[in-house]
Amino acid sequence: MKTLNLPNLDESVLAALDFFIKNKPPRLNLKHFYFPIVVGSGNAYNTGLAIFGNQPAIIANESNFKQTCQNYQALIKARKITQAIIISASGEKDSIWETELAKKHGLKTTLLTCNENSSAAKIADKTIAYRKLPEPYTYNTSTYLGMFISASGEKAADIKKFISRLSLGRILKKHEAYAFILPDEFAAITPMLEIKKNELFGPHLSLRAFTYGEARHAKFVHPWKKELVISLGRNEYFGDKKHRLEIKLPKNANIALVMALTYYITGRIQRIMPPYFKKNIAGFCLDYGYKAYGQKKPFEIIVPGN
Repeated sequence: MKTLNLPNLDESVLAALDFFIKNKPPRLNLKHFYFPIVVGSGNAYNTGLAIFGNQPAIIANESNFKQTCQNYQALIKARKITQAIIISASGEKDSIWETELAKKHGLKTTLLTCNENSSAAKIADKTIAYRKLPEPYTYNTSTYLGMFISASGEKAADIKKFISRLSLGRILKKHEAYAFILPDEFAAITPMLEIKKNELFGPHLSLRAFTYGEARHAKFVHPWKKELVISLGRNEYFGDKKHRLEIKLPKNANIALVMALTYYITGRIQRIMPPYFKKNIAGFCLDYGYKAYGQKKPFEIIVPGN
């Protein structure tokens, strides 16, 4: 496969922020949801954790959603749990049966999606539709960033202004491996970065992500001058002392800024690495990726906006 002319992840972050400056996402009032079951697949699951992790909620994924509904059947019957939130960028695949199952259990369903005409949207009691940009398959930057801004109320202009002040070129080029350390309250972002690492670099690059709480558990037993440890906040202990980058967050920092910032830095790393993703994504989309899902139609390399 030839190397495709695709944007790097940092470019997609800036494009998404510009888009949301002009097109503010709908406000998601979390007070309207009390003790819901929240379900999503992949980064939609992590999005659910990030958005609903600071209030009473049960977070499930496509693998354990059926069992979760069974485990809490008594509370559902007693009307202690009355709501299910299904998060799916496409509103297809697993979100269809998840919405059907939630309704079967008598739960009021709300779908968070970027496709208001999707199969799941036709089933759900309520759909909150978000706008997104065309992006390379797997990037899903505007997809979930819009949902984060919707929930946190952050301003895309403020996030872009903060990111634009960063000076990263030289320090990133001096290293061969990277690790993020995030404040504990943003724990849901660390698996999103692990997913991005797998999608963009696979086995070719060490890019790790932990919260401060996780970092204490022997994650940095082996400090290495070739690994840059990027912390959002003060880092007194982890990584080679001469190879740490501390980024001080603004006081009002929330999930949208942290996602955009870490995705942007990951994209800057992508710039200086060989184009692994751009060489291999076509093979995944057009050859074997869609077959693994049991689908007959190849994936689109550029996922359309709406």
